[in-house]
Amino acid sequence: MSDRIFINGLSLHAYHGVMAYEAKVGQTFTIDLELDIDLADAARSDKVMDTVSYDKVVDCASRAFCDRRCRLIEAAAGQVADAVLAGFPRVRMIKVTIHKPHAPIAATFSDVGVTLVRARSDSRS
Repeated sequence: MSDRIFINGLSLHAYHGVMAYEAKVGQTFTIDLELDIDLADAARSDKVMDTVSYDKVVDCASRAFCDRRCRLIEAAAGQVADAVLAGFPRVRMIKVTIHKPHAPIAATFSDVGVTLVRARSDSRS
């Protein structure tokens, strides 16, 4: 199945990072989510109950990202993936990309971040 729901450019202020000032001041991160989900029922029925609510996914991901500070954005991305999979049984797999445009790197760059993919253990994608 190749059905996907995507949410790109979710902007959140959080306190993730290794540096002490990142824990104190925080910074704005951008999150992209891609959900692998069978949308056949929703396409036929035109009913929200046959898909997942974007609003609820955003709320879940935002809470998972902001509620607990992580030193690594890899860990923060894992929290988001775990929360979405736990909260939305229809989602078979999730791809989470965290952009950290203000990472403390002594170089000129346009973007830095991580992408991780997590699937249900019973999912065969």
